[in-house]
Amino acid sequence: MKQSTAPGGARIAGKVVAITGASSGIGEATALLLAERGASVVLGARRTDRLDDVVGRIRADGGRAVSRAVDVTRRADLEGLVGQAVEEFGRLDVLVGNAGISRLSPVADLDVDGWQAMIDVNLNGVLNGIAAALPVFRRQGAGHLVTTVSTSGLKIVPTQALYAATKNAVRTLLEGLRQESTDGVLRTTAVSPGYVRTELVDSMDMLPEVRDEVRRTMAELGIDPAAVARAIAFAVEQPHDVEIGEIVVRPTRQG
Repeated sequence: MKQSTAPGGARIAGKVVAITGASSGIGEATALLLAERGASVVLGARRTDRLDDVVGRIRADGGRAVSRAVDVTRRADLEGLVGQAVEEFGRLDVLVGNAGISRLSPVADLDVDGWQAMIDVNLNGVLNGIAAALPVFRRQGAGHLVTTVSTSGLKIVPTQALYAATKNAVRTLLEGLRQESTDGVLRTTAVSPGYVRTELVDSMDMLPEVRDEVRRTMAELGIDPAAVARAIAFAVEQPHDVEIGEIVVRPTRQG
């Protein structure tokens, strides 16, 4: 694989990066970009057939990649992902927590099952990743948590209250962890994408006419997942004494 000549690319080469939600969208784009720049990537998601395709593309281009089935709501799955990184490549430098789901509805609809599903994936899934990776980072003396949040937590709109709440909970969690970790071992980065052309809308449980409207908005305004991947790479490539705490990446036309 040709090493990237992009600035900072040399600081990505040789890193070991685990990524959840890596079978499509932002996770897939991040895996491809970081592998292109010389990182070894360990990819986790529930759709193993899609993961196998991503791994095959990376390896065909000379990169280093492995994968495993990961449901982020299961702590053991995150421990397995982190453990595989250490076993295969000797360490883990970065955990990209990218898995997430969205259910859109007014709070008054009382979609309690949807609320719990978002809490389980978007918040508890991140906590499971932290619980798995943090002991490894501490032993190594260095590590980086990069977590996908959302602009939905920055601009609250109807039908997104619970989704935004889970994302803002993660934003708060990362800031608290950052303040607890000023010994130079841990870096944290929250990445807040706006409208991005991903498959997230297909997983949303909503009325068909609402889904169609969201799809039209995504098609009109959404940016390529590679734009978010570049932002993640920017945070990862910084020298270890530099922490990019938060990045917002959205279309220029998004309100």
